[in-house]
Amino acid sequence: QIEKIEILRGPASSLYGADAIGGVIQIFTKKGETDRPLIHAAVGLGSYNTKTAEAGFSAASGNTRYGINLNSLVTDSFSAIRVLPVNVSKNPISVDRDGYRNFGISAFIDHTFAVGQILGLQYFGSKGHSNSDTNNGGAFDFADFTNETQQSYALTSKNEFTDFWHSTLKLGKGIDDYDYHYSATGVSLYKTEQNQYTWQNDLSLPVGTLTLAYDRLEQQVNSNTNYTLTTRKNNGFLAGYLADIGNHSIQASLRKDGNSQYGNHTTGGVGYGYLVSPEWRISANYGTAFKAPTFNQLYYPSFGDPTLLPEQSKNAEASIKYTSDKQHASFTVFDNKISNLIAFSGPATAGCTLGGFCPVNVGRVEILGATFVGGWNVTDHLTLNGNFTVQSPRDEKTNKLLARRGNNYGAVSLMHSWGDLEWGAEVTGASTRYNDATNTKKMSGYALLNLTANYRLTPEWKLETRANNMLDKDYVLAYTGNTATANPYGTAGANIFVGLRYQMKP
Repeated sequence: QIEKIEILRGPASSLYGADAIGGVIQIFTKKGETDRPLIHAAVGLGSYNTKTAEAGFSAASGNTRYGINLNSLVTDSFSAIRVLPVNVSKNPISVDRDGYRNFGISAFIDHTFAVGQILGLQYFGSKGHSNSDTNNGGAFDFADFTNETQQSYALTSKNEFTDFWHSTLKLGKGIDDYDYHYSATGVSLYKTEQNQYTWQNDLSLPVGTLTLAYDRLEQQVNSNTNYTLTTRKNNGFLAGYLADIGNHSIQASLRKDGNSQYGNHTTGGVGYGYLVSPEWRISANYGTAFKAPTFNQLYYPSFGDPTLLPEQSKNAEASIKYTSDKQHASFTVFDNKISNLIAFSGPATAGCTLGGFCPVNVGRVEILGATFVGGWNVTDHLTLNGNFTVQSPRDEKTNKLLARRGNNYGAVSLMHSWGDLEWGAEVTGASTRYNDATNTKKMSGYALLNLTANYRLTPEWKLETRANNMLDKDYVLAYTGNTATANPYGTAGANIFVGLRYQMKP
């Protein structure tokens, strides 16, 4: 379904909304045409009794395009909590299966009434069930589960009023509906809804493009737990300018948010890029951002903290990029200073029972570092790709590493094609991290080896397989607490997945 994925690093709240404090990942989906319908289907089996199935199509008839996609996932999975030998006596069940199942659907339809006049409707729905373990005073309860339903609707009108004025009006609604079944305390119901209205106007000027936009976000929470605040609103106003002048690129933006809970906040950014040659480009950016705590972070049952403050950041970065037919590389240095960073490392409180995972504001944080990304088509059949980040994500007051954030992380992959067979290997890893803000509960660094292969049976049919954590590495991403006997949350051991995919060729 995916045509491309764009990753924008750094603050982007001016254009993408107040929550885009650290970056944006934008996914673009494929859409069929009248003479080029898209049809796909796939099934798969894997370790932990995992089963997947999906199917969908996208096509067009005249000036109307439409499509629908269905997907299903069922897995027995592994234990949510891996009980250490020292704690087994507290519960005779040291290994259980905390399964998960999910069914999803997405659909769209849009119609072109005239040149530059398009009206479209999108829908997304997902319904899931997940089992979990709960730490009750050192004894573990294996009967808890969660039912979760997510839905979103969007109506979009794209209008070309003149040659230089393009307008996009979007009305959207999102619903998150959860019910948590705790065997010890009963059922907790939690539902959030948000309505979003966006009107973006792009004006083509003699030099560059001016963007003027307004967006309004309305949020509401309902639960069987009573809250002092159940609704809030955010009004955002944006002005942005982008221009390419010869080898020079410039951008500037200014945004003002009026939040009914946290008042007014003004953010913005400036950027400059210079094309040294067709292969080399240098750039520098500076931006600020504001992010209000989510309703989950504020009010999630047995978790949220209603006293949380919003995050505010100042980010500066500079980069150099090289691109040719066979190689691409970029090197970026960044310095991100954040006030009131929301971290999930606080101790248990009267409102949050998940000690070590409670949301908490970290007063002043600086994340200073550098990222290298590169790729090389060694031959027509061999490709090497990798990325590596060195950083110092620290609390300025204590000079300690932020919880669960290491100094180094990265990945490298090598892919080879031989006729209809494509195969490869990848290694991902991270350095030492700590489960807590005081850096006492250590989590060792790790490296995971994964293998992947696919064989094209026909132009439409492809056999796929993937083997993860081939060396069966025992690694930890988080602990249930920060004591010496705290149990780690479960991670997957060596596992394999095999699938068969059909993709209609246009």
